[in-house]
Amino acid sequence: MIYTQIEIQNFHDGRLQMAVLNQPDSYNSFTADMLRELRHFIHECNTDENVRCVAITGRGKAFSSGQNLKEALKGFGEEERIIQRIVVEYYNPLVKEIVNCSKPVVALVNGAAVGAGAMLALICDFAVAAESAYFSQAFVNIGLIPDTGGTYFLPKLLGRQQANYLAMTGNKLSAQEAKTLGLIAEVFPDADFEAEAKKVLEQLVQLPTKAIALTKKAFNSSYGNSLNAQLDLEGILQQEAAETEDFKEGIAAFLEKRKPNYQGK
Repeated sequence: MIYTQIEIQNFHDGRLQMAVLNQPDSYNSFTADMLRELRHFIHECNTDENVRCVAITGRGKAFSSGQNLKEALKGFGEEERIIQRIVVEYYNPLVKEIVNCSKPVVALVNGAAVGAGAMLALICDFAVAAESAYFSQAFVNIGLIPDTGGTYFLPKLLGRQQANYLAMTGNKLSAQEAKTLGLIAEVFPDADFEAEAKKVLEQLVQLPTKAIALTKKAFNSSYGNSLNAQLDLEGILQQEAAETEDFKEGIAAFLEKRKPNYQGK
């Protein structure tokens, strides 16, 4: 695929892949093309054995301002159920691609994350943000409900009260407030954001990728499992982890008192 809406950057011999939302003039608002490109990028990373970590960030002042309303409203009133079609055809597949990706997917929130832009960050495995960034569930401001996984993840991340409060008011959360509530993992000063975020990604590149994938699978399954089912799954996935090359390397490094050299296999 030729990318026109996002820019792909790679580091560490391709083991770290980063998608930069590259429409700063529109504050990286989501068009059908951008959502399609981002989904394709995640899919390619998931199927590439060399890739160990995936990141998403934005260019310019914003991470993403959410859906490009001009594009969404072009066919409004002419095409049947166009808003539903946008959600089903573009947003939902992207959510599933990120959630089911076997590599860690990290959001580097460089600026404002609004509406679907906020949810893109929050459906990633974790997000780190610049101190000046903020988050807003702004759907209500135009008479819509949270999508991009918002009605599924927000109550689980925040609890019913805070999820309702933020979704029903559309109030802004500073990066620090988002961290305090458990929405994001870390906040870095603006001047240090790029360097500190890269340290986090570099750490993930060096870790046992298969174990991370199995951890992600277990956490995702916990949303629908009973305790007994989850305990059974832990046993199954732990055995899968124990059969990886990285487990063997981890044990060898422990016994030899050296730093492990994981290959993500």
